[in-house]
Amino acid sequence: MTRTALVTGAASGLGAAVAARLRADGYEVVGLDLAAADGVRAGDVRSSDDVAAAVRACEERGPLRVAVACAGICPVARVVGREGPHDLDLFARTVGVNLEGSFNLLRLAAAAMVGNEEDEDRQRGLVVLISSIAAYEGQIGQVAYAASKAGVAGLVLPAARDLASRGVRVVGIAPGTFDTPMLAGLPEAARTALADAVPNPARLGRPEEVGDLVAAILGNTMLNGTTIRLDGALRMGPR
Repeated sequence: MTRTALVTGAASGLGAAVAARLRADGYEVVGLDLAAADGVRAGDVRSSDDVAAAVRACEERGPLRVAVACAGICPVARVVGREGPHDLDLFARTVGVNLEGSFNLLRLAAAAMVGNEEDEDRQRGLVVLISSIAAYEGQIGQVAYAASKAGVAGLVLPAARDLASRGVRVVGIAPGTFDTPMLAGLPEAARTALADAVPNPARLGRPEEVGDLVAAILGNTMLNGTTIRLDGALRMGPR
């Protein structure tokens, strides 16, 4: 039987890498991103209609077994900057995309998964939420991003407990500094400094390594209700 997966933010970066890994592992993947691309539907993760339509697109192909929330934005602004206090709309938009969007996927994907047949380990599905190490060590200028990603990490355990009796797992991943489009626009010196700050391996993470971790979570059903740091032992300083 065809197994399907839904990945938000699938047009680039971590989302594209996760989608590619799931396809390689035999899943039929439906991607969702703001702009349509090959294998990716256009939609906003904050929209109930858009995410519900993507869930239905999965179910038309087969049972939805995996959903991964990769969509996110990372604006930079201080609480009080040169132009005054942090823009409230920017804060709300960041929380909306990163936290509300993750919850929107979680609730709609889980609602579909609970109708699946149980596997041999009494599992019906897995939802993976992408947080960030900024949830724990947010830097200067990251108040909105850090707050939103801390919210994502905070969703994981209570959601896993809510869904435990229904056979749906919820696991978080908190990546460190990864070589994604978010970092692509930085000067080479800044990228080198970010890479050198990682204790071991001293480099930026590769997006496919997040895909590898999603695959490992799929293969180990005791992983539930926790957020896994994927950061090479990096602990971010204030700057």
